[in-house]
Amino acid sequence: MLRERVLPVATVVFAILAIWCVFVVVMNRQFVEDQARRAGQEITFGEIVSQAYTLERPVLPSPHQVAAELWSTTVKKKITSKRSLVYHAWITLSSTLLGFAIGSGFGIILAIAIVHNRTMERSMMPWIIASQTIPIIAIAPMLIVVLNAIGITGLLPKALISTYLSFFPVAVGMVSGLRSPDQLQLDLMRTYNANDRQILWKLRLPSAMPYLFTSLKIAIAISLVGAIIAELPTGAVAGLGARLLSGSYYGQTVQIWSALFMAAILASVLVAIVGLAQTAVLKRMGARP
Repeated sequence: MLRERVLPVATVVFAILAIWCVFVVVMNRQFVEDQARRAGQEITFGEIVSQAYTLERPVLPSPHQVAAELWSTTVKKKITSKRSLVYHAWITLSSTLLGFAIGSGFGIILAIAIVHNRTMERSMMPWIIASQTIPIIAIAPMLIVVLNAIGITGLLPKALISTYLSFFPVAVGMVSGLRSPDQLQLDLMRTYNANDRQILWKLRLPSAMPYLFTSLKIAIAISLVGAIIAELPTGAVAGLGARLLSGSYYGQTVQIWSALFMAAILASVLVAIVGLAQTAVLKRMGARP
């Protein structure tokens, strides 16, 4: 267990931290040297390294600065405070979950329709694929503005951006899953005089479960990205996107990086929850996860 799972992950984390620490000096060195030059001081390499790790507004913050900011804004702040990252994470999470629920449901229904209707497949699949070629950062502002113009504000516009991103992996994954039973299995169901609905419930859907949960893991993570992107063009004052935006406005790179880490932690937790649901469902079905 330790050698197979923990050690490889710990090695990668250690390598990332080592590279990060090197680049802290590389990225902040120029700023430190400029400060010393303006003050008319000679500065050694050791002093450059020392100051690069403690700059108030670094180009690249050090790991301990990001960790301190995360600790300060999660543990030391009340979760109802607008300075709390937990508060902002909840704002983003609420629109993420709503968009994920709508997108997943839409993707599943669309996949069932495509599998049972060849006309739907020929007419919809090209549009589904084409929809994902449009950069979300380009259409998000337009969608938000249009929805605001017709009086739809609040959670739903942000959730719709998450919906737009999350329905695609679910639809594509479910189409593959619903078509995974081979012809012999389908012929066997026909010999039992099973109709399309019975084949769907008793054969296609159980076969599609591994595909569905794999797609849901992608969809939940990309829903979070959609919610964060949706907060950027609206000038939102709450949410992880708002923290990223305010951090960029005021040059607070530590705030930006802490919001990024919170988003990564949130995405990891959401994917883990879907993974646990996958294990429970497949175990219930008697299949090996």
